[in-house]
Amino acid sequence: MNSLKKILLGEQGLLVIFAGAFVVVSIFVPNFLTERNMLGLLQSVVTIGIVSCTMMFCLASRDFDLSVGSTVAFSGMIAVMVSNASGSIPFGLLAALLCGGAVGLVNGVVIAKLRINALITTLATMQIVRGFALIASDGRAVGINDPSFYQLALSRIFTIPTPIWIMILLFIVFGFILNRTVFGKNTLAIGGNPEASRLAGVNVDRMRIWIFTLQGMVCAVAGILLASRITSGQPNAATGLELSVISACVLGGVSLAGGRAAMTGVIVGVLIMGIAENVMNLLNIQAFYQYVVRGFILLIAVLLDNLRSSAAGRGRA
Repeated sequence: MNSLKKILLGEQGLLVIFAGAFVVVSIFVPNFLTERNMLGLLQSVVTIGIVSCTMMFCLASRDFDLSVGSTVAFSGMIAVMVSNASGSIPFGLLAALLCGGAVGLVNGVVIAKLRINALITTLATMQIVRGFALIASDGRAVGINDPSFYQLALSRIFTIPTPIWIMILLFIVFGFILNRTVFGKNTLAIGGNPEASRLAGVNVDRMRIWIFTLQGMVCAVAGILLASRITSGQPNAATGLELSVISACVLGGVSLAGGRAAMTGVIVGVLIMGIAENVMNLLNIQAFYQYVVRGFILLIAVLLDNLRSSAAGRGRA
């Protein structure tokens, strides 16, 4: 019984649950397993999947970022507005990446150097950055002048939309960074015990600043792709994204207490979130009920995290 519980709470258990849910949904939900729906499902999780890559590092280092939704919206706005003003799409993309990175840098410096709690810091920047997006656009969507901007989301490689390839590439890159580099190992060490990491020679403040800066730049990538997909810069885009991303990461085994993360688990968590939303849309469940389901998924994710932490504590004992 104990071994079964250990498996279910581990990474293999998550894969078993995901596989079981996928089979059940494939059988009972009409049109779920069609090629068109599968590609649509993957496209629908691109934003969550991309942002989860770096949220994983934030959570693994005992921090989190509530400003990701606002940063995605703001970066998408900047990409569209600068592209329109300059007539250069590459210039607009570069401006968006710099703005996203700047938001992340500010978060990291305030948290690491000023010692302000990540919850308060990112809650504040969430409001500030969303406000900047609304002010810059006067609260309205900003249309794209150059149709070439649409190709970022509409283009395909081997019949698969480019944003899906970008998400897969980022999964591979950040999975490699987590598992195969000093940066990844130091991230997990900081999450496990920040003081011990500091005594071991890890520059904890610099690491935190880098993690949040990367988070901001990755949010900019997600914002650019989202703006291209919805064909405009939307100041209210990606509202509530932070909760979906945190849910996906925690479902995937990333510990809220820090020190534990796996990219394969995060990928499964992202797909679980995507399947849940996709199934609700296929079954024509009203948006009001979808909010309730997302809330339950977040509660389940936190409960699983608590169970995993308790099991790990007993295992060490």
